Amino acid sequence: MTTSLPGTGPNAGSTHRRVPVAVSAADPISREGAVGQLRRHPEIEASRSYPDHEPKLAFDKRSNTWWGPGVSQSGQGEWIEADFSEPTRLLDVIITPGVSAKADKIGESALPHHVTATITGKDGKVTTRRLTLDQGAGGQRRPFRVGEVTKVRFTVESSHAASADKQVALAEIEFFGPSNANRS
Repeated sequence: MTTSLPGTGPNAGSTHRRVPVAVSAADPISREGAVGQLRRHPEIEASRSYPDHEPKLAFDKRSNTWWGPGVSQSGQGEWIEADFSEPTRLLDVIITPGVSAKADKIGESALPHHVTATITGKDGKVTTRRLTLDQGAGGQRRPFRVGEVTKVRFTVESSHAASADKQVALAEIEFFGPSNANRS
């Protein structure tokens, strides 16, 4: 799990903070200091899901659970979508490909390589961005300065290590927005 506490972890010295995500009734939404919120699960959707690997697992703040569409090979055209309950300014995204952030699990699934992000702005305008992910374990931070958005859909275009006996998997997707340090 990534932390955004000032002076610690991968965000040391950063002006970004993790955008809180809520995916179940057991995980209450805190409004205090929130940059933005995802609506509760069914608003996290996917083109399809493998049993016990629902799309909400890609947003559960755990890198040992994962979403997978349940189709072999690259998963080309399969997607996962986050729908924000209010317009949210996004600066960065961290995507953890595979079934886990651990290196010893890297060979258990195909890993997304090229992903198209379809972004819906608060004005309804739709833009796309192509993200390229490495063939390695752990979270991969990418700049994602897209202004205020209401929805982001990630569509798999190609994958590393695709085969007939593997499906593509995403362990975690984390959004980061501006710090609240200078807000009153």
